[in-house]
This record gives sequence, structure tokens and C-alpha cells, in this order.
Amino acid sequence: MSQTKRVIELNAQGAALLSGDEAIALAALHCGVILGTGYPGTPSTEILETFSELGGKAQWAPNEKVAAEVALGVAFASGRTLVTMKHVGLNVAADVLFTAAYSGVLGGYVLVCADDPGMASSQNEQDTRRYAVAAGVPMLEPADSQEAYDFTGLAFEISERLQIPVILRVTTRVCHSHTMVKPQGDFSEPLAPCFTRNIPERVMIPAHARPAHRRLRTKLAELERWNVNEGPNKMIEGSAEVGIIASGVTAMHVQEAAPGALLLKLGMTHPLPMELIREFAARCKRTVVVEEGDPYLNDAIRAAGIAVEERRESYRFGELNVNRVRQILAGGEEEQKAPVRGKPPQLCEGCPHRSVFSVLKALDCIVAGDIGCYTLAALPPLQAMDTQICMGASIGVGLGMRHTLPEAQARRVVSVIGDSTFLHSGVTGIIEMSYNPPASGHVVVIVDNGTTAMTGLQEHPGTGRSLDHTRTNRVVPEQIAQACGIPNVQVFNPNKELDRFERELKLALESGTVSVFIARQPCILAFGKIKAYEKAIAEAQAECGCGCNPTPAE
Repeated sequence: MSQTKRVIELNAQGAALLSGDEAIALAALHCGVILGTGYPGTPSTEILETFSELGGKAQWAPNEKVAAEVALGVAFASGRTLVTMKHVGLNVAADVLFTAAYSGVLGGYVLVCADDPGMASSQNEQDTRRYAVAAGVPMLEPADSQEAYDFTGLAFEISERLQIPVILRVTTRVCHSHTMVKPQGDFSEPLAPCFTRNIPERVMIPAHARPAHRRLRTKLAELERWNVNEGPNKMIEGSAEVGIIASGVTAMHVQEAAPGALLLKLGMTHPLPMELIREFAARCKRTVVVEEGDPYLNDAIRAAGIAVEERRESYRFGELNVNRVRQILAGGEEEQKAPVRGKPPQLCEGCPHRSVFSVLKALDCIVAGDIGCYTLAALPPLQAMDTQICMGASIGVGLGMRHTLPEAQARRVVSVIGDSTFLHSGVTGIIEMSYNPPASGHVVVIVDNGTTAMTGLQEHPGTGRSLDHTRTNRVVPEQIAQACGIPNVQVFNPNKELDRFERELKLALESGTVSVFIARQPCILAFGKIKAYEKAIAEAQAECGCGCNPTPAE
């Protein structure tokens, strides 16, 4: 299927207006990234989509752990790789990151993690900066699109120089805001891909991991010295009556809120340039750290014995803005304003998920839910979901309730999970259900709308199409359930077979059968696009005439 590559046009000054996500993608292309991989998650999704549109090789992985592992293989083979995810995705990839810090890499390995202060589209406000410290990997924090571009190139340079993964931490505001970017195009040349056997550094058994941990700490000490003397930190001169330490987009708010203040803008926030911070604080009559999320900078600087003001707890929550920064600098309690009431989000009119949840509500089911657009079924008017924790948790949580509740209640428990989420983290839940079935049985409903709807209609392994919408192998959820030994596996069209779905669901709940029901109907927003993709694939195959990938996705 032929595709027209996207072209970023520069103005007369050699610059273009780009979002942070687009800037990272462009830098990855200019750095010679061999493969970009990840799992879609707002606000990181557009990075790989843009990278692919620009002509880079990009692919969606089943989940973030797999993406991080594939990327590590690229880096072991001396290639440059970019792996992208949102903050909660790093929980899934953490197993890889912690040990990859020990094993090291050859080619540049940059992990872009997009945090979501204020939870615009997330279930928590976790702060990735804590992961950088815990895993022992360097971390850069751009403040705008230009720095997103520049810091991506710097991350690859640091990664290859010290042979270590690097986290590029961005936030929703940086990812989606547009600022001018002047691509320099003078990044270091990538290595030629090749494999060099190095068992002591690549096989992390305890005998190898012990010296590897010492090597890691040596690298971090070297990197801190570099960060003090040459790191991407900026001193913006001003009155020393109040000295401000900030990083990322928060530093931009500071410059607007207090344009005359002395500002230390940190670009590398792990390892921190403590001697630089100490010298800065010594110049100031009063030193304030301004940061979103956890008091990461504040805690670390105070722990080093540097006198900065303690932060008030209220600023841990939500995004900062210019007014909130002014309140921080004023030193008083934050003025609390009632949030503006708006219309709560709902499932789309005509969404096939509505039919499924209407049946679950009518049968008074206890619904263990999951992450996806169908999570909106928890809100009025349906209010038909009782739990939602993390990707894939619906099945395990449902099984736990089945094992615990009195039989009458246990038989009402149903787990609901989306198709993309099922392939991300739900398969092991099905294995658990088969291996440790509750006495009352259990029912898992996979609401399959043929796309990753919540993050913008991306492909996944169950669609039969790759990130660029070309044909690939399709993973079929019902075949997975059957292979796991689930005795009752059925597929329904929730729009046309709702009565049969309700009837079979009643039977499964009453009989105690271990069951997987797939409610399959394309998302109404994706339906037209899916038809267009399939038509383009068919036309490309007809033009090719070689019979490649002849089986269409269902």
C-alpha cells in the first residue's frame, strides 16, 4: 500500500511550528533511529505516528514491556531506537528498564515517557522522575518543542557515550503545545549495526549483575559531574531577592509569572547537578523550587542540605499554570477554587458497547472493568462498571471477587475488557482463569470494537493492520481463549444478536461455566477508516498481483 510521506516545511528562518511530540519524531528521524516502538497512550501517541508519517520505521507493540524489550534488542545490535509510552505504561516496562540500566546498551536507547499532571486522560498522576532515580538512568526534561527536538538528540549522544538507556520525560503540556523549532541536523552519526558478544554485560545473572551495578553507579557519578559543568541547564539572570529552580514546562510558567527573578532552569533532572544548585542557592536571599507533581526536586535538594523553601502539599495535585506559580512565590496557602462543572463524557451515540453494558446492568452484574473508552460506562446514565484499576486488571480483580464473595454474589461477577487491552495485558488473566477457576466459574466479556479507540483509533495486533495501516497477521482473541482451555467461547454482534448475548450470559452465570464472550462490532468512529484501509490494502494487492497477505482482517 503506497503512502505519501509527510513533509515538514520550514519557513524563511529555517523553522517550523511543531508540537513537542512532532519535534521528538523529527529528531528521531534526523538521528537515524532504526526502529520506533511503543504502545499508544495519550499524550505520547503522536510521536510514533508522526515518525512513521515522516518515513521512519515505527510499530505498535502489544504492550510497553514488549516495546521496551524489542527496543533493547535494537540497542544491543548497535542500532538507535526510540520507545514511547505514557507514565502508567512505564509501570509495565519497568522490569526491562531496571535491568537494562545494568546491562547497558551499544546503540542509543531513548525511552520517551509522557506524564499527565492533572490526569487529563489517565487514572493517576504518578511522577516518572521517581523511576529515573529508582532505575538509575539519566533523565532529560524539555520545556518546549525546540528543547524536545534538541534533547532527543542529546539523549542519544549520552546513551551511546555512557552505554546506558536515557529517559526523555515530557508532560501533556509539552507534548501537545506548539512552538517554533529550528532543526539543526548536526546530531552525532549512529553506529553501524552489528552484534558483539559480551556475555558478562548482557546476561544478568547475579555474578554478572553485581559488577554491573557498580559500573552503573560509576556512570551516574560521571554524568553528574558532566551535568554540573556542561549539562543542558540554563541560568536566567535576574534579581537574587528570589531565586527559582524549575524544570520542564514549569520553567516557562515561572518566566511569565516572575520575569525579573533569578532562575535556574534544569534540563537534566537525574542525576541532578547538586554543586550547581548549591552555588545558585548561595546567591539568593530566598530560594524556591517550583515543580509539578511530586516534590522530587524539592526533596532531593533539601536532602543535600541546600536551603530551599518547603513546598505546600496542595501543589502536588494537577498542572501548574502562571497563576498557581504566582501563588507559590507569594508563599501563602493556595487559593482553592471549585472546579468548573461540565458535561460528563459519555459513550458515543450508537456505540456497540452501550448494548453490552445495558445487558450487564439489567442482569445486576458486578462488573470488574478495565481501561478504554468503555470505562465511560461507569458514568451516568449507565453506571454499569464497579471497578477499574489498570490495564488488564479486570480479569484478575473479577476472579478475586469470585473466589471471595458468597455464592449468590459471586455468580453476578463479570469481567469486561477491550480488545486492545486484552492483547496488552488480558491474556495472562485468561490463563489464570483456566488454571485456577473459581468454584462459581467466571465470565469474561471482550468488547471488541476493532481499534484502540481511547487514544485515537490506533491499530493493535487484533486488527490485522500495522501502525501504518498496512496488512499484517491478525491475532484472534477467541482462538487465544480456546488455546487456553476455556470451554465456552462465543462471538456475538452486540447490535444484531443482543438477545442471544443476554440469553447465553444468563446461562453462563447460572451454570458456573468458565466462559469468554466476544462482543464484536466496529467502533462507529473507526468504521469508515477501517473500510478505507481495507480497500487500500485490497487495491495494493491487486496491483501487486503476487497474492501477498491475501486474507483480509475480519
